[in-house]
Amino acid sequence: METESLDYSQSARKGGVLESASKRVRMIFSVMASPNRIDILRILNTKGPLTYSELKALAGFKSKKESGKFAYHLRKLLRQLLVALNKAERRYTITNLGKLVLSLARQIEERSIIESGKMYVRTSNHTIEEFNSHKIIQSLVREASLPLEQAQKITEEVENKIYKFQTAYLTSSLIRETVNSVLIEHGHEEYRNKLARVGLPVSDIAGMLASEDATRNGAQGVMGRTADAVFSEYFVFNTLPKDIADMHLAGEINIASSGTWGLLPDTIFVDLSELDSFDLQGRFPAVARLASLKGADDMLTALPVLIPLLACEASAEVVLEGVAPALAKSKDADDLASRFGRALVASSASGPGPATTIAVPQETDARQVNALLDGYKKYVDVTPLPRIGLSLGALKKESADHVAAAVRAGGIVTIGSGRAASGIRKAAGGKNPAAAMTLHSLSINLPRLAYESNRDETYFRAKLALAIKPSLAASAMRKKLVLENAKRGMLPAFSAATQSLQRATTGVIVNLTGAHEAVYSILGHDAAHGGTEVMQKVLKTAVEVAQSQAKQLGDDAAVSMVADGSGARFATIDSDKYGRVSLSQSQNITSYSQGMTLSGKELLSKGSGLARECSAIDKLLNGGLAATIDVTDLSAADVKSAIESASELAFSRPRFALAVCATCGKKSKASADKCESCKSPHRLA
Repeated sequence: METESLDYSQSARKGGVLESASKRVRMIFSVMASPNRIDILRILNTKGPLTYSELKALAGFKSKKESGKFAYHLRKLLRQLLVALNKAERRYTITNLGKLVLSLARQIEERSIIESGKMYVRTSNHTIEEFNSHKIIQSLVREASLPLEQAQKITEEVENKIYKFQTAYLTSSLIRETVNSVLIEHGHEEYRNKLARVGLPVSDIAGMLASEDATRNGAQGVMGRTADAVFSEYFVFNTLPKDIADMHLAGEINIASSGTWGLLPDTIFVDLSELDSFDLQGRFPAVARLASLKGADDMLTALPVLIPLLACEASAEVVLEGVAPALAKSKDADDLASRFGRALVASSASGPGPATTIAVPQETDARQVNALLDGYKKYVDVTPLPRIGLSLGALKKESADHVAAAVRAGGIVTIGSGRAASGIRKAAGGKNPAAAMTLHSLSINLPRLAYESNRDETYFRAKLALAIKPSLAASAMRKKLVLENAKRGMLPAFSAATQSLQRATTGVIVNLTGAHEAVYSILGHDAAHGGTEVMQKVLKTAVEVAQSQAKQLGDDAAVSMVADGSGARFATIDSDKYGRVSLSQSQNITSYSQGMTLSGKELLSKGSGLARECSAIDKLLNGGLAATIDVTDLSAADVKSAIESASELAFSRPRFALAVCATCGKKSKASADKCESCKSPHRLA
């Protein structure tokens, strides 16, 4: 009997526990029956601990009349231990049980949606809407220009696929992917391309956020790279003809600035002496109006405003003319050097961007030139990777030491009139406009043409002529896009400086990459035995074909050999296709040549022979030539001598290669294994 009594009491207790738990579950389900209480749980789960007034406002109980209703709902949640109050902080938080209930409510909601047969869409506008197949029809007709009858058939097939998905919520991207897959199945690739979503995979964005570049350039740099990737995909696949896009993807041509292809010109030239004032007329309300740009004080005040503004409106370089004449009015050279250096430092505070070049006319007094060079060196000394350079119209004998000092410090100093620091000419056709924009980021892969010519120079030149025609056609299309966007207000600073583009011209330039490798290494011509003449014949052919094709397009066109980053891409693609190209048995090419690089040592030892060859090529190329003088391994005295020897060239840029330490930011010789200051092996560039 005692055993029976014990079993009965244990059973009674167990039954009581079960009954109590069942009652608790019923109470929790009664709490879930109110949308207001579920909303309160969602708010606390999303926002974290909140005060009574904060929670009340977020839950939508804003009037005094609703205070009692809110208190009732909150009390219910507290009694069932779904919400807890931290009495010390007077803040409410969701409990673990509350999170479990919220998760259960979400699952019930999603399952009920599935059972009801309804589908909901999480849209790109951050809303949830019931699925509506008519919107697919509208997109197919409006965005892809699909005939209505076909759009209805495609939509019916898409709808059948969607209702087979085991998900409560669709997304805009998932629907679009499904539509595109059906279009491909039916052979409608052209319509699919128009409907394609432009964007980045999640893994790419995560990788970008974790990259060294993100650490170096910050959030703005990451957003800039993201925008560049999105616009690059858009311009290559949606604005270029398919044959041009295929040439780019195959490595026959390269579009260096694909992310800004239809938005920005590559290089802009602006003569500030033509401006009495600068006013954006409210386009950027936070940017000051510049009442005058005539005196030295006005110009030094204007530079930190104008340089960042104009740098946003070019993908490669901004060339400012008219700065030096205004600064030349300053009487005190030492004061000018100091203030000019400070102005350049202030101008570079906006972060990375295209290069900016300040042109110094040939007629500028040597004393003033030296003051500008000294001020420029002050800027270079405190800037690890300077993006501002000086362009001297001519080298004055009294300035050679100052130029050498700026170059050895890592500065960008070029010598030549009417050129950007890249070597691009301001006016290809001999005109001299007040302002100009040039489009020159499309390059032709000459080594590829040489590979496909079977070492036949005539065939090579014929293939070059054929490549120039579609390249110019693509550039002409780009010019139209850029000008249309400029007229819409996409280039406000340049438009303000050129009176709404009325005083500006636009030049189209096709760039040639790998000429040296094509003629000498692949076609096999020897520079000492007729190779130079073959090179000149090739370039002459390119210029003549470009000018002839330009007349048919009703436009101006030119040919250049400048650096735009295409050389490395072409060499990588061709090495995979043809194997490594060798200049000799011991030297492999990792990047094709762009422009000409002259050794400072050879220039000093061989005299003017190299200079004459370079000058002959420069005269042929009406779009510009980048002639770099490598003075890295020269002493200070020899750097000066090499710069003086190169002064007979129409354009030259002496370059002293330095590496920037990623640890301390100091500069060391590029050949050094470690930073000369902190001994770190890590480099930025």
